[in-house]
Amino acid sequence: MTLGELAAVPTPDPGVRLSRERLWDEGTRPRAPHDPGGRGYTPRQQAAGRRLIEVHDLIRAELAQLRGLLADLESGVLGAAAARDRLHTLVLRRAGTPTGGYCQAFCRLVVLHHHREDTDVFPGLRRFDPRLGAVVDRLEAEHTALHGLVDRIDRVLVEQPLDPARLRAAVDLLTDALLSHLSYEEHELVEPLARLWG
Repeated sequence: MTLGELAAVPTPDPGVRLSRERLWDEGTRPRAPHDPGGRGYTPRQQAAGRRLIEVHDLIRAELAQLRGLLADLESGVLGAAAARDRLHTLVLRRAGTPTGGYCQAFCRLVVLHHHREDTDVFPGLRRFDPRLGAVVDRLEAEHTALHGLVDRIDRVLVEQPLDPARLRAAVDLLTDALLSHLSYEEHELVEPLARLWG
């Protein structure tokens, strides 16, 4: 068994905000207690943190695709038929309108990912290290806030006619909050996950 430093590197928060609105105050986020330096981790221990980052990277990539698609539709560079064709190259596919269908599919991915964390991962972390309670509480609260934003996007999508400016504003806020949340979660949980599943 070979021990090594954590290979899973949390993704930094880009720090750029597209919206003036905020879902939460990032300065009030609690920090997880981390194991003192000098501890090595097996590849098996490091797997959970790597998987977390890989799933988050998929969400980030899909968010970038969604934003690109919205920009192309708004600018007229891409028509509806071409947008539908481009949707078929993405991981998440859904029939229907290019913007609405893809937004709904992306939002479902985010909600399902958070549901799994809330029901499977977080309870295990709480039992393993009660000192993680404040971080887990905060992550769960952020999940709830993000789900509220997903609901907001859904409401905008069912309005007729669709208001592109309102949709853009909601997607901008989702982008800001989601990228910040994913980075925070990785920074706080990669090392504790290695200890938990060690």
